[in-house]
Amino acid sequence: MIKYLHGFTSEEQQRLVDQAGFLAPLIYPTVNFAGCRKLLEIGSGVGAQTSVLLRLFPDLHITSVDFSETQLLKAKDNLREFADRVTFVLQDVEQLSLAERFDSAFICWALEHIPNPLLALQQVKKHLIPGASIHITEVFNATFYCRPLSPAMEFYYQKYNEQQVHFGGNPDVGAQLGNLLFQAGFKEIELIHNGFHLDQSNPDELKRFIEFWKILMKSGAPGLLEAGSVSQSDIDLMENDLDRILADENAVFFYQFVQAKAKA
Repeated sequence: MIKYLHGFTSEEQQRLVDQAGFLAPLIYPTVNFAGCRKLLEIGSGVGAQTSVLLRLFPDLHITSVDFSETQLLKAKDNLREFADRVTFVLQDVEQLSLAERFDSAFICWALEHIPNPLLALQQVKKHLIPGASIHITEVFNATFYCRPLSPAMEFYYQKYNEQQVHFGGNPDVGAQLGNLLFQAGFKEIELIHNGFHLDQSNPDELKRFIEFWKILMKSGAPGLLEAGSVSQSDIDLMENDLDRILADENAVFFYQFVQAKAKA
């Protein structure tokens, strides 16, 4: 059973929508489903990425698969204007069973939460026609780097990642995408590194991303508090560290995620 680090509150559901819009300029320049008609999306959640895809590729019909009924109900509401172009499926990808076959697949920020990402990709491949395109975007949390030294941020980040591992996920799954796709039988695998490298040469962008990072980090706070991994003081100190980075003349804020393209 998949466990989700960030929870299923209405605030978290809105965060996913906001995040999709915020990161779209980084994610989608490498995504091309032109000529595709039937796309399988895994871990579609509240439809945040689905909405972006539907707008970018007006010929697509998307089958959105998620393990959470709560998220799918929200997705149906969020995607009302695209009701004739989306099919919602409540299934665990590790046991995926669909009658339809697809000419494309999309996964974004989902494999990190799945206990067996190789099995997930094997199941996806079974549902793709030969030559179908797959595009994946995933986390590589070990790449995070900030200066000045920020012990409270580093402590919180460690606990945040440990919680994901405890839930059966992998906060560095992006680094394994090439191996996973190869082992699942995909070919023509291409890896792309993307993300942000910010400092005081671009203070507005630095501020935007630090504020985004605060929201992302705090999305895991309820679960971390419940588990006893952090205290409210730890959360406050983490936020203070991020504010201190923003104010420092030698600030550096760096993170890389990994994208992969392949053919079935």
